[in-house]
Amino acid sequence: MSDALKHECGIALVRLLKPLEFYKEKYGSAFYGIQKMYLMMEKQHNRGQDGAGFASIKLDVEPGERYISRVRSNQAQPIQDVFAQINERINEEMTSHPEYADDVAAQKANIPYIGELFLGHVRYGTFGKNSIESVHPFLRQNNWMHRNLILAGNFNMTNVKELFQNLIDLGQHPKEMADTVTVMEKIGHFLDNAVTDLYQECKNEGYNKREASPVIAERLDIARILTRASKNLDGGYAMAGLLGHGDAFVFRDPAGIRPAYYYQDDEVVVVASERPVIQTVFNVPFDKVNEIDPGSALIIKKSGLVSMKEILTPTVKKACSFERIYFSRGSDAEIYQERKNLGKLILPAVLDSIDQDTDNTVFSYIPNTAETSFYGLVEAAQDFLNQRKNNYILANRNTLTAETLQELLAVKIRTEKVAIKDAKLRTFITADDSRDDLVAHVYDVTYGVIKPTDNLVIIDDSIVRGTTLKKSIIKMMDRLNPKRIVIVSSAPQIRYPDCYGIDMAKLEGLVAFRAALELLKERNLYHIVDEVYAKCKAQENYKDTDVVNYVTAIYDSFTDQEISDKIAEMLSSSSIKAEVKIIFQTVENLHIACPKNLGDWYFTGDYPTAGGNRVVNRAFMNFYEGKDARAY
Repeated sequence: MSDALKHECGIALVRLLKPLEFYKEKYGSAFYGIQKMYLMMEKQHNRGQDGAGFASIKLDVEPGERYISRVRSNQAQPIQDVFAQINERINEEMTSHPEYADDVAAQKANIPYIGELFLGHVRYGTFGKNSIESVHPFLRQNNWMHRNLILAGNFNMTNVKELFQNLIDLGQHPKEMADTVTVMEKIGHFLDNAVTDLYQECKNEGYNKREASPVIAERLDIARILTRASKNLDGGYAMAGLLGHGDAFVFRDPAGIRPAYYYQDDEVVVVASERPVIQTVFNVPFDKVNEIDPGSALIIKKSGLVSMKEILTPTVKKACSFERIYFSRGSDAEIYQERKNLGKLILPAVLDSIDQDTDNTVFSYIPNTAETSFYGLVEAAQDFLNQRKNNYILANRNTLTAETLQELLAVKIRTEKVAIKDAKLRTFITADDSRDDLVAHVYDVTYGVIKPTDNLVIIDDSIVRGTTLKKSIIKMMDRLNPKRIVIVSSAPQIRYPDCYGIDMAKLEGLVAFRAALELLKERNLYHIVDEVYAKCKAQENYKDTDVVNYVTAIYDSFTDQEISDKIAEMLSSSSIKAEVKIIFQTVENLHIACPKNLGDWYFTGDYPTAGGNRVVNRAFMNFYEGKDARAY
């Protein structure tokens, strides 16, 4: 999308099911798992470029041997930095000990990172934090192998304060109020309880302490631990965990908000945030990669046994539609078709905006991620044009000449690449006027392809804040001297904040919200703002399950078109010569295009968890009270 919008995060997990010697013989290297992890993380770099982390576990090591390795980076290219560190360490050992070359057992015993179980993570920072301490995977250490917990996830919890208090009530002293730390400590608490109970059970059965250890590993009920730990979680999440002895799990929220896919054969079990990552890295077909069920955990025992266990009762599936519109890579077969459908379905509104005049219209897109929906829009426009030709031919078949027919068939939909991203500009200029001038040149334009009689239609993935449109894109497009500029959003109007992992937490940052406020002022309806605030304030101490989203009343007095027209007015200026129109996808068409991802709370205010209603009301109160703060 043209507005900068961050999303966290991406996970990658690999469990090798064969001895390392198998991979050495078949693939030429005992480093097979590390190599696959690099590819899986690199294929998900679109999901996070602020930090990356990697952890590995060696199975069945002797006491005194290191079995957990972890490396994290928040450098400019964190994935490359992580694996450069890993490769450097491996190469040092291999160079110092050439005798390890064909001795896989020696490699496993003496070289870090070589193991059977791997977890990787890429992230964007939230709350402005990007310190190394905030980079996943997180590690909870203990001298008992079973109590070591490594956790990484793609999630945001709406009720971190409540979860933090739960830990205090359990007698813990958490080091910080961050959702990852809080969730890890909660899982860790019930893991500790389970290990303690199993040890007592083994002791009663006559096992000594050393004999009890492998029995505890075998009997640990990961599903029960997760069920107890997740009782009060409210948010969107796909979290992955490793236990020191070799068990692993990936757990997904009951509404399926955040994505997680897996693949299994007799050599590996693999999990990633996106399906095509697994398809590409392991060369497997689409239908062999499955979703982890909402509310369930994929559990991989140390023995290699893999199962899917329901942890929380699934609710109505509200998988994030932004994954389909923008965040996930479009190389997924379903996502590619869905994005094309988003473009096709918005064509009727586009035709109305240009008075059905495709002959004098140029179609284009911005940024590159909108290219797929652009293809759908153009295909639909070509179908419209072909139907128009057919109707003309049928109506004039008795008088049509060869020359007229040739002219008619030569008419095509006009497409051009009119916007090119020139550079990633740095905000080193602090004066507002100077910075605005700098931002205005983020995109360059292709001159000479637009006539003064032309409409210029530009499709974008979505319009969030409208900043780049106002300060750069519309100004640059106006330099081409079109008659009319039509900005098309393949997503509906974003009216409400997200609280499940997308960086749009403040209402006043959303251009649709600002447009609604302007309309309320113009029509002497601004008292509605005061009324909404009073209702939100009255619910401040309610239980989340009792809170109602009253912010929807801000939009109730207006049609979608009225808000779109006001947005167009706000993003234009007196210096713009062309007429500016802005078109948004309808929610109904979004659901038609993306039938499996019906999460639409940022468009409709229909939050999939109780905490979402509290967050949107708090965001509104922050706006009303002039607090520059996040709502969760």
